[in-house]
Amino acid sequence: MSTVKRTLLAGVSLVTLLALLAACGATPAPVEERIVTQVVKETVVVAGTSQVVEKEVTKVVQETVEKVVTPTPLPQRDVVIVGMASGPDNLDPADHRNRQSETVIRNMFDGLVTRDNTSGVHLELAEELNWLDEKTLEVKLRQGVKFHDGVEMTADDVVFTFERIINENMIEYPEMHSSPRKGLIAPLLSIEKTDDYTVLMNFSAAWPPAMQMLVHQQIVPKHYLEEVGTEGFVAHPIGTGPFKFVSATGLDEIVMERFDDYFGGAPDLEPVGAACVRQVVFKVIPESSTRVAALLAGEVDIIQGVPSEMLDILEQTPGIQVGTAPGTNPKWMEMNVNMAPFDDTLVRQAMNYAVDKDLIIEAIYGGRASALPGALSPFNNLVNKSLEPYAYDTEKALSLLAEAGWTDSNGDGTLDKDGQPLSFTIDTVEEWRPLAEAVAAQFRAIGCDANVRFWEYSVVKPMLQAGERMAYLDDWGDSAFDPVGHFEAKWHAAVDATYGRGNFSGYNNERVNELIKLGEVTVDLAERQALYDEAQQLVYDECPAVFLILPEEAEAARADIMNWKPASDGRINLHDVCIAP
Repeated sequence: MSTVKRTLLAGVSLVTLLALLAACGATPAPVEERIVTQVVKETVVVAGTSQVVEKEVTKVVQETVEKVVTPTPLPQRDVVIVGMASGPDNLDPADHRNRQSETVIRNMFDGLVTRDNTSGVHLELAEELNWLDEKTLEVKLRQGVKFHDGVEMTADDVVFTFERIINENMIEYPEMHSSPRKGLIAPLLSIEKTDDYTVLMNFSAAWPPAMQMLVHQQIVPKHYLEEVGTEGFVAHPIGTGPFKFVSATGLDEIVMERFDDYFGGAPDLEPVGAACVRQVVFKVIPESSTRVAALLAGEVDIIQGVPSEMLDILEQTPGIQVGTAPGTNPKWMEMNVNMAPFDDTLVRQAMNYAVDKDLIIEAIYGGRASALPGALSPFNNLVNKSLEPYAYDTEKALSLLAEAGWTDSNGDGTLDKDGQPLSFTIDTVEEWRPLAEAVAAQFRAIGCDANVRFWEYSVVKPMLQAGERMAYLDDWGDSAFDPVGHFEAKWHAAVDATYGRGNFSGYNNERVNELIKLGEVTVDLAERQALYDEAQQLVYDECPAVFLILPEEAEAARADIMNWKPASDGRINLHDVCIAP
């Protein structure tokens, strides 16, 4: 256990956090010390005689009394501060592929549809959706919806929004480039206005996940972007959402205030109306223990990414509430299938058998995670239910490695082949240090010379895309609950804005590529399930990755925060949040 269990409380000690927890308890009544005079009777001897008499004297004494204090009522809090694990990349809804960006953006912007805390999709800016045929979607818009500058949203804004995403080089700042959101709605060929409140969306083929994927596209104001350009827009974004932009300190602290003219949000998701609180602040606090300390000290109201070893403690802390939701960020270690030793399927299978996922789940995640049954999250709507997580079996792992020619020929404890040790480096980012070091320790336990190296993602990403890393431990969001937007990004061989953009293993199976394309356009649910079942089985057998775990989404908040609940897609929706009086 000691080789894999590692504290996540770096930067702020456990002692400090426990002291803060203790401070959350009862406060003793204040006391006051004061000087008073008191008349008392004393026996004294009359001077020059032996006579004893009783005499009244005045003495100065000090006494301690309990002070009754009538507290001055505090003003009602009307600002909610969120401690984020990391910041957004951008405040332009068309120019990011980052979950943290979407969390911030979706408090200022609305989409045609939105999602509840699980996977249900609900109408938002769209009042009605009608498929005229399998490739044409008619969207009727709500009337009277206003942008933050008071201008009404119309079909012109919707057409402008989607043309800005699907057409090439529509974003001119900081340099001319195409929207990274295009891959989330790749089959959309064109969009046209039929009247001020109706548009037609024309797809290249039937697209079953359209509703789930439209959740990820928010509507922007055509008139404002044409006036100020992208640079002006990202400096001061304007949307239709429940909060409007006030200020930003870089992207580390973003302040918004309630939009009093908000149309109310999705009508079937209570509450409907303007936001409850006056102001919200998204504040980046990268270190997890520092976020916890800030919550305990009352410096923030809600925090993301609660360390697993703190969850049980926080659940028992007065004044704090903890919430969890099924996660949508599967963790795996991708292996470069074009680079030895991972160009051998037997070696990749052995790596899967070498990892004790149950031990990692208990030691690092406090039991609040599940083992991955392959290349899709177990909560994905089209997961192959016949697949089970690779079992922990070191004998099986060593047998597969021996079959591949890897044995300890010289007795030095490290497996070798043709005079070369079984040596590799796991690249990752600092966030995944405990998991990466635990996995590396288990590889070393079967005779691999495995090490871990940490990077900034922006630095290592070009190397990954160029196929220059041996192994990379990461995650990939599955917040659409559909293979589209997730499966093709990781396991399709093409590398473009839609396919293979996260395929860091170099995996290429022609049948998997074909199944992915068929799955995207097959309408019949049973047929679609069969296609993705086959694709998942192939990826499972050829295992371009060590399929690790899926942690829960864990957040915490002050006890007076109402209408707050973590969402599986990681979004923090502050429209509903109130502060108890």
